[in-house]
Amino acid sequence: MAKRGGFPRGGMPNMNNMMKQMQKMQKDMEEAQEKVEQTEFTASAGGGSVEVTMNGKREVVSVNIDKEVVDPDDVEMLQDLLMVAVNDALNQVNNATEESMGKFTGGLNIPGLF
Repeated sequence: MAKRGGFPRGGMPNMNNMMKQMQKMQKDMEEAQEKVEQTEFTASAGGGSVEVTMNGKREVVSVNIDKEVVDPDDVEMLQDLLMVAVNDALNQVNNATEESMGKFTGGLNIPGLF
């Protein structure tokens, strides 16, 4: 006689164990996300003349600009350097988040998760 369904002994899987596993996974995901949020990511541009530090919550926590690159006649260069550094820091946060959460999602992109 063929087995019906995929449940052990023809019954329902142990729902209590499944709930515990889900709760543990949720707790582990929250801890991983918290760890990323508490990490600071620093990026620079222009050979280190502009440096931006961002936390894992994607908040800029500091900006350092070397006096040498502050040229009132070339504000666009400073703006470009700042943009490059901010975008690089954002990419670092995104990569760390994807790497941390990828353990749980198996590489799936789940909207709203992170």
